[in-house]
Amino acid sequence: MSTFPRRRFVGVAAALALLLSPVPALARQQAEKPPVTVPALTDWTPESGSYGFGPGARLVADSPAEIRVADTLADDLRAAGHGTVPVVGGAARTGDIVVDIRPARKSLGTEGYELRAGKRLSVTGATETGAFYGTRTLLQLLAQGGRVPAGRAVDVPRYKERGVGVCACYIHVSLPWLENLVREMAYHKLNQLLLELKVKSDAHPEADTWGYYTKDEIRRLVALGEKYHVEIVPEINSPGHMDPWIENRPDLQLTDSDGARQPSRLDITQPAAIAYYTSLIDEYAQVFKAPAWHMGADEYMLGSDFAKYPQILKYAQDKYGSGATPQDAFIDFVNRVHAYAAGKGKRLRIWNDGLTGANTVPVTAGTTVEHWLNVATRPSQLIAAGYPLMNASYSLYLIRGGFHSDTEGLYDQSWDPRSFEGEKLASAQGVTGAKISLWPDNGRGETENEVAVRLWPALRHIAQATWGDPHPDATYADFAARGTAVGHAPGRRDLTSVPVPDGSYTFRTGGVTFDAHLARTADGYVTLRGPSGCLAVSGGKLTLNVPLQPGVQATWDSCAASNTLQRWQVQETAGGYRLVNVITQMAMSATGDGRIVQYPPDQHPPAVWQLTRGAHTS
Repeated sequence: MSTFPRRRFVGVAAALALLLSPVPALARQQAEKPPVTVPALTDWTPESGSYGFGPGARLVADSPAEIRVADTLADDLRAAGHGTVPVVGGAARTGDIVVDIRPARKSLGTEGYELRAGKRLSVTGATETGAFYGTRTLLQLLAQGGRVPAGRAVDVPRYKERGVGVCACYIHVSLPWLENLVREMAYHKLNQLLLELKVKSDAHPEADTWGYYTKDEIRRLVALGEKYHVEIVPEINSPGHMDPWIENRPDLQLTDSDGARQPSRLDITQPAAIAYYTSLIDEYAQVFKAPAWHMGADEYMLGSDFAKYPQILKYAQDKYGSGATPQDAFIDFVNRVHAYAAGKGKRLRIWNDGLTGANTVPVTAGTTVEHWLNVATRPSQLIAAGYPLMNASYSLYLIRGGFHSDTEGLYDQSWDPRSFEGEKLASAQGVTGAKISLWPDNGRGETENEVAVRLWPALRHIAQATWGDPHPDATYADFAARGTAVGHAPGRRDLTSVPVPDGSYTFRTGGVTFDAHLARTADGYVTLRGPSGCLAVSGGKLTLNVPLQPGVQATWDSCAASNTLQRWQVQETAGGYRLVNVITQMAMSATGDGRIVQYPPDQHPPAVWQLTRGAHTS
């Protein structure tokens, strides 16, 4: 007897059973998968049903810390388009969101949380930060719809330092761009922003060359970081790369054996050098609150060597004996900064490339080393010597107009913070975490908006690799789809928005008038084409390929789509518009003799331009 009819009957019966099942097998399978988040949830137990966010939802919080978390969540829910959700105390009811901080939940650590979804939703942390991260997961889930699958997640990070580094160290990165970054970092549970930048100095006004930040600007950024649990660690690179600070202080510059002064190198043999540098630490402490200080300490002898500076060897031997090396003088400077910072309650951080092994004096214990370059002293040696080690690999760099991290390749390799330049560690012990780094080596190579496009995939990858499983999805395309699903952080400003339509305009301010055709660029800025070319800033002294001199005149240059110095922000302001060059980040002012010149906004009032439609340009 043939078995074919029986097989067909069994198949039909199975299909009918599947169709008639009260919970289809496919739905059960999907319910068992963790909800989509970035980073992916580290632990998920599904339950039946779902939590529905609706108009009657309230945020329930009682203690001051719980209320702070709930207030921030309420702000973000409103920014995300979910309306005004009240913060209340007392008992929770169906549909509510409960913020709960329970210090006894030690297993959650300082940043982990538990999320439970059912008739109501709760986020619980042992600390305020842990509860805050639970609310970031909730926001990501609500970004995908008003219902959250019922279940329980216990989500604890693997690494304590999960970061982004930004060098706004010569060129000025706009404050709204940095504020967007802080929000995005928090949304993806990154907790450390390392900023190499210049704060406008009251103590050393001779160093106030553009592009600095005012103290009020930094206070505003730090306050945002505190609200979103992002620690902002400042860096002033030393004793190399000091030219932003000492280019007008020849008395502090290192002099070589030919008598040539080196504006980028601080003379570490002078008592005045440490006094100058520590005075900057004191001034930064007025605005930065992080219990850490980054002194850089990289590339001191970049393009040269200690032999050109015999005074450094003499200093080392005078202090440490005849067996000392020039490298000992360098380490001595690092250690003196460490001692000063520690006395101010701050932990010191340095880059690794200065630790060549050619020293007899060790770096002070407790100094965090950020490893970016493969040099003689290996990561395993630094950990064995007891130094906290952060992975800041060159493979994680995004350089304007240069190298960009291969995020897809790193994901396919299941890259994690144990993978240093030159060495893969077997254990994560001693590794604090990892960060991506943004450098402006060619400051005009890309605009801020172009950098942002490259940044977001890299940011999501480092968030995943430092929080949990570095490879939660089978393919990179699947992982990238997570980022698409959760979207961007609530409150993030659209910096590609142009407040006026394309067209021909007459621009007028203070006796200066010109006609130009305004056209939006692909990266969300505009070009201004006049009868004799496109408006640009191209003169004066170049720093990192950028004309950063205040007072440089804007000119009408031959139009070139690739020339980023011809791109402008049109910023709406009271009574009209400002014109800001997207690369120099200086606003245009008008002079009495009819010229258009650039100045930092705190040095010279930006011109307010009136725009009239209908001008014609040739």
